[in-house]
Amino acid sequence: MDALDIAMQAGITFRKAPAASTTDDGRVRTKARKKGYVTGAHGSASAQKKADIRRRRANRHK
Repeated sequence: MDALDIAMQAGITFRKAPAASTTDDGRVRTKARKKGYVTGAHGSASAQKKADIRRRRANRHK
């Protein structure tokens, strides 16, 4: 009960969370950066549609 009374009177101090781990160049590696996901090769319909949109945009002014 003593610890509970102290917490109620003094309050609880919350610390800031530690920084997220990153790679040496400062970027976080995600699946979205990998070629298979960007090109839609993993089979997701939305990824294939996005890859098609990227392909059409890249070929627009060629």
